[in-house]
Amino acid sequence: MIVVTGAAGFIGSNIVADLERLGKGPIAVCDWFGSGEKWLNLAKRSIAAFVAPERLIDFLNANASAISAVIHMGAISATTEKDVDRLVELNINFSVSLWDWCAAARVPFLYASSAATYGGREADFSDQDDAESLSQLRPLNGYGWSKKAVDQIFAARVAEGRPTPPQWIGFKFFNVYGPNEYHKDDMRSVISKLFDTIQAGEGIKLFKSHRPDIRDGEQLRDFVYVKDCSKIACWALENPTVSGIFNLGTGKARSFLDLAMLVRSRLKQHVPIEFIDMPEAIRAKYQYFTQADTTKIKLAGMNFEFTSLEDGIADYLDHYLLRDDRYR
Repeated sequence: MIVVTGAAGFIGSNIVADLERLGKGPIAVCDWFGSGEKWLNLAKRSIAAFVAPERLIDFLNANASAISAVIHMGAISATTEKDVDRLVELNINFSVSLWDWCAAARVPFLYASSAATYGGREADFSDQDDAESLSQLRPLNGYGWSKKAVDQIFAARVAEGRPTPPQWIGFKFFNVYGPNEYHKDDMRSVISKLFDTIQAGEGIKLFKSHRPDIRDGEQLRDFVYVKDCSKIACWALENPTVSGIFNLGTGKARSFLDLAMLVRSRLKQHVPIEFIDMPEAIRAKYQYFTQADTTKIKLAGMNFEFTSLEDGIADYLDHYLLRDDRYR
């Protein structure tokens, strides 16, 4: 049995879909569903067990002999979260408790880190997981700090020779987009937001550049399709000798203007693009460039190509956003 936490969420539900497609499982899902429509992210899946996060350790203990892997995608994922105590409890302590269980039970453990650990840097997105490299990272918010703290705890335990899961991998997700992100509201991808804007017949608004060396709309991000993220998670399970912290991005940064024009063209609605001033409050910390260094994961054996932004947008729009059933 494979246990997936955050399974009703964006990346988690896509991992569940790929596990099922590949005949992996049975699959137990752990999440809080609330009163919204997040349940639709799993409505097409065959699930062996539903477990509330506060009952997960008991569930793991009761089914220890049957569990073949824990994929931990559950977390507070909002970069705007201000309650640091919640981040400590749910993002840090819960992750550590699962690491401890997997180490004791000898079960592979995959978890979600984040590119937010890199903070405001615009170069050297190298996913080294030694103590010195991790200590140099300066996240810009509590969410990024919580993910860095988890990476540091795990890396320190490995370096000290303390018990570890037989396989452990932390994925530093960059700017992920794709199906099943609809419940994320303002934390949705720019592509999802642009789709709503264009379909409403409204003009596209992008931030002006406030740096003389970069043109308006040419701020760059590493946009990665969620299906690539779930594919790599499944690849990791099939390569049990691979462990460590790895970037999960395409390694090819693209501009917000590229993205907007691709969405607009695919929808055949040539609404105007307007450049607006960036709010003063975020100008000082705004990143103009992010791009995953994918050297390490390729050296570990991951040898397939990431989906291009053109192909990812086409698949997302044609097979999900433009259909009555938008769920994977």
